[in-house]
Amino acid sequence: MMQEAIQLISQLTSAEKAQLLQWVVKDIGNAFPGIEKHPNIMGGSACIVRTRIPVWLLVEARNENQTDAEILRAYPQLRAEDLANAWAYYHSHRSEIESEITENAGA
Repeated sequence: MMQEAIQLISQLTSAEKAQLLQWVVKDIGNAFPGIEKHPNIMGGSACIVRTRIPVWLLVEARNENQTDAEILRAYPQLRAEDLANAWAYYHSHRSEIESEITENAGA
């Protein structure tokens, strides 16, 4: 499929490519590197890629005064970059993450 897309794009004019680029930027504008949301994984919560670790869980750990080093020891599959992505996502989606923390407090 990607090869077909490349072939089609190569046939576009510069103006059409610019218009396509504007659409792509708008479409992925809410995307965050290293963070994924899938309806069938962790109830659709934002998670670290390659894992099922939700951002809200990491933020909750940080709110409990765990350091990044402690979180990385607790979740050895994570990298420092994953935490940086999680914190960036949280800062842009604070109400979403805080709501998930509240929802999962009784779980």
